[in-house]
Amino acid sequence: MPDDVTPIRQQYLEIKRDYPNTILFFRLGDFYETFDEDAELTARELDIVLTSRPIGKGLRAPLAGIPYHALDNYLARLIEKGHHVAICEQVGDQPIKGIFPRKVVRVVTPGTVTEPGLLPGDSNNYLASIFLETDEQGVIKIVGFAYADITTGEFAVTELPIDSIRAELVRLKPAEIIYPDTPGILDDKDWSEGLGHLTSYPSWRFEPGKSEQTLVTHFKTSTLDSFGLKGKKLGIRAAGAILQYIQDTQPDSLSLLTSLRYYSLNEFMTLDASTRRNLELEETLLGERKGSLLGVLDQTITPMGKRLIHQWVSQPLLSVDKIKSRQAGVNYFFEQGMLSAE
Repeated sequence: MPDDVTPIRQQYLEIKRDYPNTILFFRLGDFYETFDEDAELTARELDIVLTSRPIGKGLRAPLAGIPYHALDNYLARLIEKGHHVAICEQVGDQPIKGIFPRKVVRVVTPGTVTEPGLLPGDSNNYLASIFLETDEQGVIKIVGFAYADITTGEFAVTELPIDSIRAELVRLKPAEIIYPDTPGILDDKDWSEGLGHLTSYPSWRFEPGKSEQTLVTHFKTSTLDSFGLKGKKLGIRAAGAILQYIQDTQPDSLSLLTSLRYYSLNEFMTLDASTRRNLELEETLLGERKGSLLGVLDQTITPMGKRLIHQWVSQPLLSVDKIKSRQAGVNYFFEQGMLSAE
């Protein structure tokens, strides 16, 4: 690190070193400032002015800043484009050697948003994880797949054939998909094209021992058998990676993930994108919610209720017993009109 740069520049570079692939919003007074390549990217994506700032003797660095009170607006625009943003705040009330200490308090990515103003309204904001393993011929057959919504605590995992993964992604519409950064893993993008922002994650995070230990530690258990994960090695690797990713980005949200559900595609009707569109389940052929099946059925009031009925419509049950149980619940409240009106 050059000796002739300012102390605040040294502090910035030390923090930025830990977030190389993330836009660093560095709090200075009433602004969040970005520097260097981050500033050029931020200015371009947000259409704001790119200036410069003195950082040492005869040195200047590109600079782009936003007012701190407008953070959510600008953050939403960056997240929508798939960028990751680290929020660096001033901590403490007393300066040390002339500057206030600062640290990153959270990292916001498309799949780990928690701010109400950034969430997609009535829909879930899913973070998905995919582990693709090849056989001796290099062919991918079975995929470990997990997804979580840190705003609701939903956390589920499965293993499915590679030719079923796209239909599942269409159903869930994850905001972000993490996958191992193994070279060549995305040579065939047919399964992910146009579905969620892709984020490569260190492949060692998907290692079987690391993933299983992450899960048992989080759920305070000695085995994952009770979650239906006995022998589900690929699913464990996908689910373990999600927990590690959330730990890295939004650790305070881990407490909401209190259970893990293993599910099978055999429990539900599998519908591809074309079938979903032609049945007008969630929107009409004109792209409107009004007039679709969901638009007709959804009389819910709370965000949680809206997300639940969305899940029911997008994932039709196959079990007759479960269908009858759901019908019985609907019938109960239909007949108990006064109760449902309370």
